[in-house]
Amino acid sequence: MKHYVVLFSGGVDSTTALYWALARSSRVTALSFDYGQRHRIEVKIGSKLTQKLNLPHELLTIDLAQIGGSVLTDPHISLPQNKHIDRVKKGPPSTYVPFRNGIFLALAAAWSEVNNSRDLVCGFNVIDSPDYPDTRTPFVSAMEKAINLGSGAAFSPDKFKLHAPFVQAKKSEIILQGLALGTDYAYAISCYAGREVPCFQCSACLLRNQAWKEAGHEDHLLTRLKKEGRL
Repeated sequence: MKHYVVLFSGGVDSTTALYWALARSSRVTALSFDYGQRHRIEVKIGSKLTQKLNLPHELLTIDLAQIGGSVLTDPHISLPQNKHIDRVKKGPPSTYVPFRNGIFLALAAAWSEVNNSRDLVCGFNVIDSPDYPDTRTPFVSAMEKAINLGSGAAFSPDKFKLHAPFVQAKKSEIILQGLALGTDYAYAISCYAGREVPCFQCSACLLRNQAWKEAGHEDHLLTRLKKEGRL
C-alpha cells in the first residue's frame, strides 16, 4: 500500500489534498512546516483536523524569515488590505515567499526517503493565483525530476512521484472536489493576517470567500465560528 506524504499547510487546498490521499490509501502522513510565517496559526488549527482523522502529523521547522523578501515572513512589510481581488501587476505578489515550495518539496523528499515513502502530494494550483512561479505544472515536473536525480531513488527503480491533482483547477472546483470526498474545512485556515477569524481583506481571505460563493456552499470555517459565537 502506498504511503502518501501530504504537504499540509492547513489551508483549503492542502486540506483537500489530505482527503484526496485518504481516498487512495490508509497510509497518509500530514507534513507541515513552521517557516516563520506570520500565519502559522494555520498549522496549529490544522492539527485539530489531523487529530480528528487520527493521522500522523509531522512538523518541520525552518526559518525563512532569515531570507525575508515576503510579507508573510517579514513583519516590517505591511500586509496588503483590499476590498476585492485585483491583479495590480504581473509577476510574483508580495505574499510570494522566495522558492518556498521548492524548499518544502526538498525537505519533504528527504523526510520521505527516511520514512519509506515515494509519493508526495501537494495542493498547488495556478488558475486563481497565476503569478506564483512555484505552483505550476512545469515546476512540479522539474522538482520531481530533480528529486529522483538527487536522492537514493537515483539508484532504485522505486522513483518519487509528485502528485499535484488540483494544479489546473479553480479554487471553487477544488472545494467541490473536496466536498465530494467528504472534506471537513472547519479547521482550514487561510487568513494571511494570522487570525482564526478571517480578516476578509487579505488576498487569501478574498480568494477563499469568492471560491465558496462560486461553489454555492457556506464556508465550513464560517459555519463553525458562527456556532461558537465568534462571528
